[in-house]
Amino acid sequence: MRRRSVAVEFLFFAIFSSSLLSIFAEEHKFDIDGKVIDLDDSNFDSAISSFDYVFVDFYAPWCGHCKRLSPELDAAAAMLAGLEKPIVIAKVDADKYRKLGDKYEIDGFPTLKLFMHGVPIDYNGPRKADVLVRFLKKFVAPDVSILDSDTAISNFVEAAGPSFPIFIGFGMNESVISKFAIKYKKKAWFSVAKDFSDSVMESYDFDKVPALVSLYPTYDERNIFYGPFDDQFLEEFIKQNLFPLCLPMNHDTLKLLRDEERKIVLTFVEDENDDKTKKLIKLLKAAASANRDYLFAYAGLQQFEDFVETFEINKKMKLPKMVVWDGDEEYFNVIDSESIGEEDQGSEITRFLEGYKQGKTVSKRISGPSLIQFLNSMVGFKLIFLFVFVLAVIMMIQTIGKSDEDNDVRRPLRPDTSEAQRVGDKED
Repeated sequence: MRRRSVAVEFLFFAIFSSSLLSIFAEEHKFDIDGKVIDLDDSNFDSAISSFDYVFVDFYAPWCGHCKRLSPELDAAAAMLAGLEKPIVIAKVDADKYRKLGDKYEIDGFPTLKLFMHGVPIDYNGPRKADVLVRFLKKFVAPDVSILDSDTAISNFVEAAGPSFPIFIGFGMNESVISKFAIKYKKKAWFSVAKDFSDSVMESYDFDKVPALVSLYPTYDERNIFYGPFDDQFLEEFIKQNLFPLCLPMNHDTLKLLRDEERKIVLTFVEDENDDKTKKLIKLLKAAASANRDYLFAYAGLQQFEDFVETFEINKKMKLPKMVVWDGDEEYFNVIDSESIGEEDQGSEITRFLEGYKQGKTVSKRISGPSLIQFLNSMVGFKLIFLFVFVLAVIMMIQTIGKSDEDNDVRRPLRPDTSEAQRVGDKED
């Protein structure tokens, strides 16, 4: 009798639990209707598990950048909902629902993340609706696209857009690159052209097959790989071509360096947009092409002052100046190559590289806070000073509040002032 009683109780519990789950599922039912979904603590996990791809905007109502982004997301939501593999756009007030913000390490607004099968990845791409849609499409595209005509190749390159590097294998089997296409799916487009004309070979500048062509439309760069097509050499070519020959440093490109293993030959300039700098960049690209074991990059003092100053570079110093950076906290000055003159800069770049390879260096560490923290949070030194200012304001308000004996319950301070709004805003 006791066993029968236990069995009945278990059956009743199972039916009751199933009913609760059905009620919960019905309560948090989501539709793909081309509209941005509002999420909170109660339905966030349910939404993330309901769709394969969810693009989430962690925002704050007082954030000016968030307000400007909102109509772009509204427009993008309708376009993304119509894909064969739809991407749902959702938003959550991470200032109000702070547990969610803490869980996903939200340190500024807006912060955008793409949840792929429940796993979040940071989104640092464009924010205008049309290019945002094009950017996100690659995450639901096939790992390797099969192209069977000249038109298909042209359409693929056009659809891929300029934001990611593109790899096209000519005269190759997709199995050769499929493993790396999966591994680097978040960083590049991959395809295999099964049928193509001689005119395509001419336009992409290769003269035999098999060949793997890499394109980086943003930087107007192209490279050809003829093998050997074993895993080691193939992956090395792909990894090297995930970046342009000379990478401009900014908040977004800094984040790309987190997994980079190569040393970075970093050149500091006064203004990266002036004609002298553009000529120098061409020389740096030539040096980079001959030294693929290093990643070459440049940073303008006018464009990225907070970053440049961590290397003890200021407006009084003679620029351009080159260092070799480990991507973290250590960098190297090369003896007798403190700066690059205006004459024969190509020779001076060569001398700098030879000096570094010969060990004629002085090791230094970046000044100020850890650069790892700088890379992870994207909080520059100006924001740190603003944080100190806001902290002082909070302490002052708390001191004033002590005189109010009738206020038994203290609410947490919320950034409702315009000053706090500026602190919380994250740059586009």
